[in-house]
Amino acid sequence: MRFLYEDESFSFEALRAAGFANDGGADLGEVLSTLRDVGEGDEEAWLREWKRTAQRVHAIGTAALAAGHRVSAREALLRASNYYRTAEFYRRDDPAHDPEAKALSALSRETFATAATLMDTPVEAVRIPYQDTSLPGYLFLVDDSGQPRPTIVFTGGFDSTLEEAYFVIGAAALRRGYHVLTYDGPGQGAALREQGLVLRPDWEAVVTPVLDFALTRPEIAPDGLALMGYSLGGYLSARAAAHEHRLAALVLNDGLYDYHQAHTRLMPPFLREWVGAGRDDLADPVLSLMMQASTQLRWALRNGVWTFGADSAADYIRRTADYTLDGVAPLIDCPTLVLDAEHDQFFHGQPQLVRAALTCPHTLVTLSESEGAGEHCHMGAMARFQQVTFDWLDTTLAPERPAGGQRRHFSRDDNGEVVGAGLAGRSFRRI
Repeated sequence: MRFLYEDESFSFEALRAAGFANDGGADLGEVLSTLRDVGEGDEEAWLREWKRTAQRVHAIGTAALAAGHRVSAREALLRASNYYRTAEFYRRDDPAHDPEAKALSALSRETFATAATLMDTPVEAVRIPYQDTSLPGYLFLVDDSGQPRPTIVFTGGFDSTLEEAYFVIGAAALRRGYHVLTYDGPGQGAALREQGLVLRPDWEAVVTPVLDFALTRPEIAPDGLALMGYSLGGYLSARAAAHEHRLAALVLNDGLYDYHQAHTRLMPPFLREWVGAGRDDLADPVLSLMMQASTQLRWALRNGVWTFGADSAADYIRRTADYTLDGVAPLIDCPTLVLDAEHDQFFHGQPQLVRAALTCPHTLVTLSESEGAGEHCHMGAMARFQQVTFDWLDTTLAPERPAGGQRRHFSRDDNGEVVGAGLAGRSFRRI
């Protein structure tokens, strides 16, 4: 499915930006106006025009706030945040030191932070203890009652940010009575840009302290934690869930079994051999030629070198070999929803591999192009993705109530079968 462009990457990123209109991240007219002067694959024009729109909408939000128009200010600042993120997307030559890339990403964070103070429901910027530092996050609360509620812990992917999580799942979760805790882990958002933390495959080392933090909050029901992974987060969250057993549910959007295979499946055999053997002197020139011909590949390899802390494109691809669920997926013991996009250009076939490896109770749902949801992570069809996800979560986390009225807690054996039941020590309320 193409949206405005034949260039696969430009089409997808334009659809991504526009698709967040569902929860206030864009206005379709602004998207169309922005892109009318951006040609196929013109990365400089992409930055220029998205930056111009972001600045204009940012100014609207600032003026509205100064005049006391709280709702108008919030709405404009949310859109500006998404537009600043989109403007910076292709700036990957040296993003760690590029002043333009740093400024645009900072503005995306700043506009969202201001918008968050203007929301109708409580939002708290948090710092999550992690090793000898901390990770930035947001805790979105349904209300200020202090009532323990089921909570989604959202894990982003290869290029997403904790602010983007609000448009992906945050707003939809709040409407349904779920709290949301989102964070930037190593290799993501501010944790990468401001702290220099790069991606790691053993994501349980990240999620365990995140859950430790979550369980210090009285608003979060300890028996209602659902971990959700987005894009590469589909692997990261699954890996974490295999080692972290405090989860009531796991959602993978989309399922990702072998990140290395997703990179190498279309590479010619000689190039795979050179990469695997460490012959970067041979592999990198070939990859460089391939990057010149593909916007998508050029962006992905540059972003990979940065987020993985790699030395070259070949080194990045080689490092992805550690990102696999082989021998790991059977350790997941919570109910799991595996989402699949019919025409996923990045992870085609990967959700089926995840399903085949799972031994816990699980559901695979393929969303199709005919319903507008066939792109990676169902971009452009957020309402459909959210409906499927929350209908499953509502059913999966629904309290089972015995005659006495208390919620019954079920335990499962190593094969995911129910083996006993007792009364849970703490219950949560859903609206």
